[in-house]
This record gives sequence, structure tokens and C-alpha cells, in this order.
Amino acid sequence: MNIEKIKTDLNTIKLLFNEPLSHVTYTKTGGPADCLLFPKSVEEVKQIVDYCNQEGIEWLCLGNASNLIVRDGGIAGFVIMLEDLNEITVNETTLVADAGAKLIEVTHVARDYTLTGLEFACGIPGSIGGAAYMNAGAYGGELVDVFESATILLADGSIQTFTKEDMQFSYRHSVLQETKGIVLNVTFALKKGELATIQERMNELTFLRESKQPLEYPSCGSVFKRPVGHFTGKLIQDAGLQGLKWGGAQISEKHAGFIVNIDQATATDYVELIKHIQQTILEKFDVVLETEVRIIGREK
Repeated sequence: MNIEKIKTDLNTIKLLFNEPLSHVTYTKTGGPADCLLFPKSVEEVKQIVDYCNQEGIEWLCLGNASNLIVRDGGIAGFVIMLEDLNEITVNETTLVADAGAKLIEVTHVARDYTLTGLEFACGIPGSIGGAAYMNAGAYGGELVDVFESATILLADGSIQTFTKEDMQFSYRHSVLQETKGIVLNVTFALKKGELATIQERMNELTFLRESKQPLEYPSCGSVFKRPVGHFTGKLIQDAGLQGLKWGGAQISEKHAGFIVNIDQATATDYVELIKHIQQTILEKFDVVLETEVRIIGREK
């Protein structure tokens, strides 16, 4: 990678070279990005993708890096962070949020405008772009329930509007997981509600999350998808794995569906522990646990 050329060609965009991704991931693990970029506009995002296509550079867009494990070898090429694209606008019952807006903040804006439908997401720490990418959900709600459309920058540099049907949502899945693209913003179709009712539901879900989840430690959130007919946490408990330590990572003693970083864990600790859990659950209960968390990047 020709660092000086990139600095010259993309001189208006904030760039960090060989930047440890442990600085941005919720697990506080992960190797370096060859180049970490922070565009401040849609035009700059498009400029980056066009540049990569022109120069033959691999690129990847990260959301809030909350439901993500980056391997200790880091990520080759460009890693695009959209945290500076975070505008949220409301028009009657329609809310539009840029990809870098925090999902939690969006739920607060919806509440302030007495709009209902997003309460389920009041504690999900991801970004809007990441939430659309994986059809984020909690407590019986999913993004698809309130999704109207999204503006997507495709790998060829074109910008298109995707409808709910185009997104092909299913449990923790969207078409973007197969089709490379960047969510630029999402439009939500909400309904008018009562402020007290909305706040009461958000308070209830916040209490449930704080009382049951290990928010006091770095983690990647819920590690596994819920297997049909089972609860992941109970399977792990019944297998006698809860509390198991692997390097600096541990299956949470508070919620067995979480793996927490208790002592300078590495991404390798996380990945090896995940594999151990999957193998154990398969052997004991003949149940396949699929990861909800994305595991990306190079081996060290």
C-alpha cells in the first residue's frame, strides 16, 4: 500500500494507517486496519469506493463494531467508518437516520417525537447501517418491522434505493450479507404514540437488559443465533460451560449467551472459545449453534 499516494489522492479525508481496530471494537480486541477512513459525507464515501475500484484496493465498511470480532491479524485494505454520517430527521411519522447514527440515539429521537415502533431497539448498541445489515432485533422486535427503505452505495459506486423486499430480511440477515454495499441511510415508517407509554416500554426493556446482560465488561453482544426450539444460554448452562475462561475471554457468569473480555483477551481467545462452545453443544445435544456475531479479518 502506497501510503504517500493515498494521503495525496484522498487529502480531504481523515485517514489512519496501521490503526489497531481494538480501539473501535466493543470487545476491545482486533488487529490493525491497513488504512482506517472516516468520511464526513456521502460524497466522500463514494469517493473512497471509486478510488478503491480504480486502484484495486479491497474495502470494508464497519458499523459501530458492536456485534463484531476482528481477528488479530487485522483487515487488509481500506476500512471505512461512518460515525460522522449521523444525521437524524423526522417528518410526521417518517424518521430518516444516516448509517453512522447510533441506534440507541435514534430510539430516543423517535420517543421525543412520540413515535412508536422502535422501542425494542432502545438498548441495542449498533449503528443504523449495521442494524440494517443484520436486521437487528431484541425483545420480540426486529428492524424489518419498521423498515421502509434504505439508500445503498453498491460496490460499483452506484447509489440505489432498496425497499423492504429488496433487502430480503430474515432472522439476523439481509441481502447485504451476500451483496457488497454500504448503507448510507435508512427510512423508518413509525406510528404516533403516547410519550408515557413509549417511555414505560423503554424503561422496562432497559431494566431487563441491565439486569440480565453483562454490560460491565467489553463484549460482542449476543454471540450465537437462537437455534430453533432452544435457548442458547440454557444450552451452554446445561453443558456446564458457563463461566469457562479461555485466555482473557470468559463465558459470562451473568448471561451464558455472552462472551466477555475480562483480562486483555485477544480475538483468538474469542474465536477459539466460540469454536469450543459450538463443538461441545453439538456433541452433547446435537444442536448446531450458528454465530450471530460477524468474525472477519486476517489470521495473525
